[in-house]
Amino acid sequence: MAPAINSANAERQQRGQRAEQLAAQWLCERGLTLVERNYLGPGGEIDLVMRDQRGWVFVEVRYRQSMAFGGAASSLSNAKLRRVRATALHYLQCRGCAADEQRIDALLLDGPSLDDPALQVEWIKSIIDDRF
Repeated sequence: MAPAINSANAERQQRGQRAEQLAAQWLCERGLTLVERNYLGPGGEIDLVMRDQRGWVFVEVRYRQSMAFGGAASSLSNAKLRRVRATALHYLQCRGCAADEQRIDALLLDGPSLDDPALQVEWIKSIIDDRF
């Protein structure tokens, strides 16, 4: 029975990596530059660390195959955003760039497949309103 669980986890992890890859490509096509993927800090992980013309952009990528429970947008909890914020602060402090402009964005992907041409993409800039 354990192999089925491991297989499901591996598939979910592969989907997540593919979603992050697509998100990075999509954002790069819109002028951002990828700096790092899957940055791990003491409080959690940041999917994509990017830069735009103004400064740092920390991106949380969410993918959902179904809208049955509200889709990708509904999977963004306040607790998750607090962890992203804390991890982004850690990233900036460790690299000595806390004075640079920064924001936290979300890239939401909804559709039955990441390869579906009808995949819905929503980019929410500055998902946390206050400067962190």
